[in-house]
Amino acid sequence: MPATEPDRLGREVAAPTAISAPNPRELRAQAVKRLQIGLFGLAAMLLLVALANIIMERARLADSATGELAASSTASAASAADPLADLGVIPSPDAASGRKRAGSH
Repeated sequence: MPATEPDRLGREVAAPTAISAPNPRELRAQAVKRLQIGLFGLAAMLLLVALANIIMERARLADSATGELAASSTASAASAADPLADLGVIPSPDAASGRKRAGSH
């Protein structure tokens, strides 16, 4: 009686396969593969930290530039409060308040 396909597959699966110990060449290949993965991971972490450092540095520069801009806009806002005083058409509010204090004493 000829063996049918399912019977033959069943015998192949049931038959134990011999597992041999890896030879030195396979062990070396595994070690090289592990070393490559480790170095790639290390390089990826280094690049990630460098990118985070660049982002933080740019944020610090933007904050300091914003602080300087706010300080200069505050000074210009005080002078822009009365443009006629800037032109010298009328006395500045600072000079007028100084005269009132001096006259009250």
